[in-house]
Amino acid sequence: MRLFRTVGIMVLTMSLFARGLWAESKNAKASCTVTKPNGNTPPGEHSCPDCFGNGALWTALWPDGKVAFSRGGPGFVAEDGSLSMKFPWWRGVRGKLTITGRRLDAHAPPLRARIPEGYGDIGFQATGVIFPTVGCWEVTGKAGDASLRFVTLMVTEEHIR
Repeated sequence: MRLFRTVGIMVLTMSLFARGLWAESKNAKASCTVTKPNGNTPPGEHSCPDCFGNGALWTALWPDGKVAFSRGGPGFVAEDGSLSMKFPWWRGVRGKLTITGRRLDAHAPPLRARIPEGYGDIGFQATGVIFPTVGCWEVTGKAGDASLRFVTLMVTEEHIR
């Protein structure tokens, strides 16, 4: 009997938590002013309509400023529930790329980034950006004295409807 009560409490708690995330995500969609691509193409690349850059750093933004996770789509869910998505970056200045970020519409741990070695200190750099939660996120990339900031909305399949 005690086991059933414990399981019931856990299911209720998870359901309330999921509803809270749903409401939180709906609020984020309404209040998140995402960055739009400016078409500024990195040197040596062909036309890049989804690119956003400032002449020193560039990245490609996801469609409509929304990083959307869906079954069978790109990205993956980590063991801790955070969501990881690839972002290409280009450095027009020398320096190691760092990526930081914070959620704008609610409290959350800062985002993390996987920035693999082996790309040199200028030019293209593959990365994985790890968002701890859904919501509206400000992402900042830095290399040398240059920085590039953009805002994106992180959603999952359940929150797209």
